Amino acid sequence: MAPRGRGLVLLLIALVLAAVVGGVVGGLIVRATWGSGNGSSASTAAGSSGTAAACPAASVADKALPSVVTVRASNAQQGGSGSGVVLRPGGYILTNNHVISVAAGGGSLSILRSDGKTSDATIVARDPLTDLAVIKSADTSGLPPITLGQSDSLHVGQPVVALGSPLGLTSTVTAGIISALNRYVRVPGDNGQSAHLVGAIQTDASINPGNSGGALVDCHARLVGINTAGAAVSSTAGGSIGLGFAIPIDLAEGIASELISEGKVTRPSLGIQIQPVSPANGGTAGLFVQGVTAGGSADEAGLRPGDLITEVNGEPADSVDILIAQTLKMRVGDVLRLTYERQGASHTAAVRLTAG
Repeated sequence: MAPRGRGLVLLLIALVLAAVVGGVVGGLIVRATWGSGNGSSASTAAGSSGTAAACPAASVADKALPSVVTVRASNAQQGGSGSGVVLRPGGYILTNNHVISVAAGGGSLSILRSDGKTSDATIVARDPLTDLAVIKSADTSGLPPITLGQSDSLHVGQPVVALGSPLGLTSTVTAGIISALNRYVRVPGDNGQSAHLVGAIQTDASINPGNSGGALVDCHARLVGINTAGAAVSSTAGGSIGLGFAIPIDLAEGIASELISEGKVTRPSLGIQIQPVSPANGGTAGLFVQGVTAGGSADEAGLRPGDLITEVNGEPADSVDILIAQTLKMRVGDVLRLTYERQGASHTAAVRLTAG
């Protein structure tokens, strides 16, 4: 989507080095990991959410900050830094894929802890489609795993705290509330492709360049999300405007577990090729089925080329994004309900997803 005038909201995901387009809330998506050459100094700043109720940020920080690290990645051409969260014993750290992708294929990767110690790290595995990755510290001492919360139990207006390393400033803390839930955000991914934040948590806790991969926690210092995207106004030099997004931990932890145990994520497959269709002359918008893989999930559920999918799990099928967002939240064996039209008649199919 092209910019239209001043004051356009830009979405930032933690890599300040590259600016790429992507349609989200009428704006552009810009990567936002702080570039190399920036110093690191400890600081703590409690942001204001404008609400009467707020987390006790000082005690939350005491509990959670030892589990939050600064992640530094580089290759021969470029480098930058973001944040990460210690997920498991043994030095396993969850972060965003775009924070560490420059180190893939022979680059350099390290972490800086809240106590000032630095250690080398390696990439365990990464999932560009959901912008998540797991890395492992060479020195596994002094890295306590964070306590996990449940993102499914969150509610709008609930106070939260964001922790990370914006602009390379380690151990930074900001406070706010959950502004909205279940957002879908498309962000720039590897090799010109898109990554997809599904069921994202929207918060007004300040999320700035370098916060990506950091922790969004509840008032008990339990991890509920991985901070990934923030927003700025195009007419300014940047900085948080109280609009940020985090990947819910219920989704992120499941993907991280697969990355650690299998080295990859097994995605469910529909076995279908589709093309978006816009309404014309009173027609119906939807996803036109161009092809169906013989013996695949869609074939077994009775879909055929020429069908028009109009709903996905009860939501209008007005773009391919709805299908992507729904399937990324599902596992092999789950059932996806598709409503489709064939020769003027409406049908519903229960598609049991198989391994891709």
